Amino acid sequence: MWSEDQITFLCRIVRDEDVAGIRDWQDPRKNMRYAFINTLTSEAKNDDRIMLLTGDLGFTVFEKFRDRLPRQFINVGVAEQNMMGVAAGLALTGKIVFAYSIATFATMRPFEQIRNDIASHNASVIVVGTGAGLSYGHASITHHAQEDIALMRTIPGMTVLCPADPIEAAWATREAIKLRRPIYLRLGMKGEPLLYGQEPKLTVGQGSILTRGNRVAVLACGNIVHTALAAASLLAKHRIHPTVVSMHTLKPFDAQLVETLAASHTLIVTGEEHSVIGGLGSAVAEVLAEAKHSGTRLLRLGIPDRFIFEKGSQAYLRDIVGLSPEKIAGAVKKHYD
Repeated sequence: MWSEDQITFLCRIVRDEDVAGIRDWQDPRKNMRYAFINTLTSEAKNDDRIMLLTGDLGFTVFEKFRDRLPRQFINVGVAEQNMMGVAAGLALTGKIVFAYSIATFATMRPFEQIRNDIASHNASVIVVGTGAGLSYGHASITHHAQEDIALMRTIPGMTVLCPADPIEAAWATREAIKLRRPIYLRLGMKGEPLLYGQEPKLTVGQGSILTRGNRVAVLACGNIVHTALAAASLLAKHRIHPTVVSMHTLKPFDAQLVETLAASHTLIVTGEEHSVIGGLGSAVAEVLAEAKHSGTRLLRLGIPDRFIFEKGSQAYLRDIVGLSPEKIAGAVKKHYD
């Protein structure tokens, strides 16, 4: 754990809204990355097939895994394309490999290696992308993960998991080990709060209904789900009570749930910290376009089709692109009336 002096020093160089996040970095109940690594470490202690590769990232996160299981850990360096090749080779010898980097570097730079080396061989490699969406708000477009889901959805045989909180992140890590196939695991990194009061029953390929309402269904994925719930609370003041769903699996996609919601709601809203093109909104649109007797309206909320050159905290950038609780609620209310 970091000392109070270290935390105090860091607090001087970040915005006030990020201070709580610094203090929560190492709490697996408040941080997806620590929920992921704690779960992975526990599983790897009992299964020497599990390996963790990193592209020179994970400092203050991976030390426990590295020190306890040195033969199951490789820092490949700043060489993501090579990391995916190494991961594929290890997987083809029977290993279950987690390859970790910032989401943009984990998916865009080594896309060809993921497609050709991993997916075409149905290799047991879990590509882990951290810093979903606009998490790295101060680092500009090189670190904005707004196309990663779209890219991974297009790869044949790829499973795409986007957990919304530490509980879903731990569950997704365990499921990824069991599935033994190519997987993209997308993690947030800004202290996403717990969504569940008790351990939920989650299933790959099936959305998790968090609240049941009427007329409006809000489907969200990943680190924006808690924001969708906050928007639902604001809408309740206007007597609008949405059904809110965590779509933790983007592929395979829960088309049956979408069709069921379309039959019982007049408006479906999708929320994602990802481009409105190619992600959750597109997946829902695909289902509705092919569904029989679907007259339900669809409102897609996400990052618009442009680069976000503005710099600032994740909350600041979310507000700019219309993904704050207030702006999500406002958009829903406008289309509800």
